Amino acid sequence: MDLLTFKVILVLALFLLSLTIAAYSTWAERKVASIMQDRIGPNRAGPFGLLQPLADGGKFFFKEDFTPANAEKFLFVLGPALVMFISLITGAVIPWGKTLNFGGVSYDLQVANIDVGVLFIIGMASIGVYGIMIGGWASNNKYSLLGAIRASSQMISYELAMGLALLSIIMMSGSLDLKEITESQTTGKLWGVIPWISGMNWNIFYQPIAFLVFFVAALAETNRHPFDLPECESELVTGYSTEYSSMKLGLYMFGEYVNMFISNAFMVVLFFGGYNYPGIEWVTQNWGENVAGILSIVAFLTKTVIGILIFMWIRWTLPRFRYDQLMHLGWKTLIPMALVNLLITGAVILAFAN
Repeated sequence: MDLLTFKVILVLALFLLSLTIAAYSTWAERKVASIMQDRIGPNRAGPFGLLQPLADGGKFFFKEDFTPANAEKFLFVLGPALVMFISLITGAVIPWGKTLNFGGVSYDLQVANIDVGVLFIIGMASIGVYGIMIGGWASNNKYSLLGAIRASSQMISYELAMGLALLSIIMMSGSLDLKEITESQTTGKLWGVIPWISGMNWNIFYQPIAFLVFFVAALAETNRHPFDLPECESELVTGYSTEYSSMKLGLYMFGEYVNMFISNAFMVVLFFGGYNYPGIEWVTQNWGENVAGILSIVAFLTKTVIGILIFMWIRWTLPRFRYDQLMHLGWKTLIPMALVNLLITGAVILAFAN
């Protein structure tokens, strides 16, 4: 198998995986809600309601596709398409597993191994703001425009805190390459003193404050509770997507769930060792590269799914912020926390530098 064929297969697999997880996240969200609220949840479409996402997707395709008469039609279509495109393309630089060997050749389970993977994801996330802003403006609806402005200011504010939290990880690993950041968490000693299990030298143990800031910022970036003000401030309109219907609305909704999936995958790479798991080097040496590679994919997806379930748990636990509380948390709490953590990280690195 040549490299191009492998990459094409990997792209298709990643595309289908992202859409499948996004679709079944809607099912899981309702199941988590039903458990926490002592309800049954989806149980009609297939066993345990497992065909509910397919029914919902079909419904989106067949509902009336309404476009306001005074809308900017090209931009009206571009907005949700841009959100979905950006959500999917960010997964290209994430290392989803260690390596697989075919015909004596090792292949990285990463579509694009670029030196600035961290900047690529942050840059794509920044462009995603345009999808929301374009959708609200192109609708020619003042309520949609206000919702888009509110969403954009929220995302831009929390991107600053997220970027500052990322700097601590970049300083520790000395790289912007997500593969190198993952590999740096494979071996080592905890705090340079305690011998650590291979595959468990995770950044969460060194940067808990950076993780906390990043986690809260990720909730805000994906418009999840308690930061879903762009959609639900009045509960009568849905902010920037008020004028959307049919699959255009579906793209905005699916884009949110794909964003949640990619955000948790990014978080796993930065703080939870990526595809590493306890004893990964021993497995590679004794069971072979392919077994270790398959287990690394399972480990990565398991960590990611746990993160998604925590996002859902928070949705049904915490009440929604007021907008002034949201901005106060971003500018007056998270950014100072990230700056102080960055200063401490730099001081520790300088103090223990060889």
